[in-house]
Amino acid sequence: MSSARPARAAAGWVLCAISLTACAAAPPAAPPAPPPAVSPAAAVVAPAPRQPVVVLDAGHNGANAEHPAEIGRQVPDGRGGTKDCNTTGTATDAGYPEHAFTFDVVARATERLTAAGVRVVLVRTDDAGVGPCVDERGRAGEAAGADVVVSVHADGSAPADSGFHIALPDPPLNPAQGAPSRELGAALRDALRAGGFPDSDYLGHEGLAPRSDLAGLNHATRPVALVECANMRNPDEAALVSSPEGRQRYADAIAAGVLTYLAAP
Repeated sequence: MSSARPARAAAGWVLCAISLTACAAAPPAAPPAPPPAVSPAAAVVAPAPRQPVVVLDAGHNGANAEHPAEIGRQVPDGRGGTKDCNTTGTATDAGYPEHAFTFDVVARATERLTAAGVRVVLVRTDDAGVGPCVDERGRAGEAAGADVVVSVHADGSAPADSGFHIALPDPPLNPAQGAPSRELGAALRDALRAGGFPDSDYLGHEGLAPRSDLAGLNHATRPVALVECANMRNPDEAALVSSPEGRQRYADAIAAGVLTYLAAP
């Protein structure tokens, strides 16, 4: 685009009309240089890319066992029934609790995701409270405007059972619970496999477990998955979840799965 040139000043012509000698001796000053041309493309400032938002839900809570009436009250299960507000979770035979495991894994995954430019919203920010209830947890993704919701748990099955599985809402109650949640589940499954963790040998198929009984999944309106990281009653997996190194491995795998999902076209 060519730049508009400024109009020539009229003051010099006025002086000429008054005194020809003065005009001959002192010509009018040169006009200021025009501003440089700016192309339309350069004038448009591209908006900053939107920061992805991930909700991480550390299962259960540290004081649930001390408040049985509160966590036992009934809340909507998302499919027309009701469920307990929350539960105490499970533990290893040595007493290491699921709520402590999930809270630590989520804290570690938060560090990894934040370093990658993701804004992480936590359903609970300490391990000494009660709840929140499962229906509130399920709605946390919508409240945060999240792109992804991942709930972190560990199982309490028979000692011979082992492996992780990814629980997904089924049948889906809205579009986000359909293909987007399945894609998220597959990304998490593949990342856990890459981290050296085996698929569950007692629940689900190929590491994925469709579920209709989990209120946290039923209430979700964003892509959602629940990771059952391990069986805490299995001696080998109990040792893994009880170690900082093991929890870091789970956190790294979960964060990698979320980042893979976010990066997909």
